[in-house]
Amino acid sequence: MAAACVVVLLFATASASAQTPAPAPRPQSVATDVTEPDFALVNLPTTRPMKRFRGSFHLTHRFLGNLRQASFKDNLANVFGLDNGAVIGLEYRFALTDTLEAVFYRNSADKTIQLSAKFDAIRQSDRIPVSLSVIGSIEGNQNFGLLNASGHDHTTGSHEHKAPAIAAVLSRTVGMHAALYAVPAFVHNSLKLDDTSHRNTFFVGLGGRLRVRPTVFLVGEVTPRFAGYAPGSPEFGFGIEKRAGGHMFQLTFSNATATTFGQVARGGFPTTIYLGFNLGRRF
Repeated sequence: MAAACVVVLLFATASASAQTPAPAPRPQSVATDVTEPDFALVNLPTTRPMKRFRGSFHLTHRFLGNLRQASFKDNLANVFGLDNGAVIGLEYRFALTDTLEAVFYRNSADKTIQLSAKFDAIRQSDRIPVSLSVIGSIEGNQNFGLLNASGHDHTTGSHEHKAPAIAAVLSRTVGMHAALYAVPAFVHNSLKLDDTSHRNTFFVGLGGRLRVRPTVFLVGEVTPRFAGYAPGSPEFGFGIEKRAGGHMFQLTFSNATATTFGQVARGGFPTTIYLGFNLGRRF
């Protein structure tokens, strides 16, 4: 009798489950962990989001040895620039909400500090073809003038210089294999000298990331200037990167040591290639 009751109960439960309609599937967004594994290409920002109250640490390293200036033997003797010093940068970003991030970055080029905020306005999905982030920043050398009340570094004789910037980051992922980027940006006061002409720069960074293995990517970018102060050649960079969980390691080659908006606006050198690396860790 008990066995019969169990059979009847199981049959009734199965019938009720079959009659209950399955919930409609929710729209699927792009898997950014696959196509956007990091918050930067080489130097240009990406639209990668971050969940609220999460953080990320980022290290940039640009060795100062010009790989195009010496022979392969000489470069090998200098460990491809490792013996020539480096421009080193440290970044920490924190997500205040699911769409708003605060970023602190400092590199050793003129003791530059860049403070920025990133707002993820649009996320690519089945119905939306692109992602859009808006970034506002301000950078200042000589530790942003915080350590020298006069804004003058007595050790180098240089003055503090501030350069605000605003940028939009547009991205389009292609399946699970690639991501394409356009970064129009306006930098005020990009010219560091006391000159009243051409103090601003408008550029559009273009780049992409190609997934060649499940956790290996090729990256590249170029940043032509379209108006304003534009010395030298446009900044460009390329590299190969490897993701391991929350870690990202990228080996880079670029024609500049630039990593901030103001530094990118000032371009690179036409006959120079610097070896470098980026290292990221999400928390």
